[in-house]
Amino acid sequence: MNSKAFVLQISQRLKMLRARRGWSLDATAKKTGVSKAMLGQIERGESSPTIGTLWKIASGFETSFSSFFSGQAEKKEPSVTFPHDPLMQIQTVFPYSSDTRMEVFEITLCCDHEQQSSPHQPGVIEHVIVQEGTLEFYFDGIWHALEQGEKTRFFADQPHAYRGVGAKAVFQNIIIYPCNNCDSHIE
Repeated sequence: MNSKAFVLQISQRLKMLRARRGWSLDATAKKTGVSKAMLGQIERGESSPTIGTLWKIASGFETSFSSFFSGQAEKKEPSVTFPHDPLMQIQTVFPYSSDTRMEVFEITLCCDHEQQSSPHQPGVIEHVIVQEGTLEFYFDGIWHALEQGEKTRFFADQPHAYRGVGAKAVFQNIIIYPCNNCDSHIE
């Protein structure tokens, strides 16, 4: 997906979510922790959010991360490189599905890249399986090293981070959303 199409898709999704909920930009800023100015720029297609900002928006709307850039489940999704984060590529393996309440990504980190993540909504669990290289994950207040073939899981409603070690690290990231109220807004 090219950069313009990516920005447009995120812009349209944000507009649709705000309209569906009837939220003003002020209300959206309060729910997501993203400034009103930044939200307006994203909606107008003037700015591409960072991965961290997009996670804040998704968490504030209680919706899936993949809903902002994934297409239909039947199609093989292309890798996405966020314009502000060229050392991280995300390929959606399975976009969010309401029957499983999960989404699956293959993430590639290049050149010792580190990606910080703010807490997701309460109850979100991430499962990580290293496919290639060495990865370090920060959760529960410490760094955990994993080699190819190793796996871990953690509650992602806390600050967490991923760090590739070396030239390239690839991992599967399975994100499971809670079913506190299965009629919630996750989409």
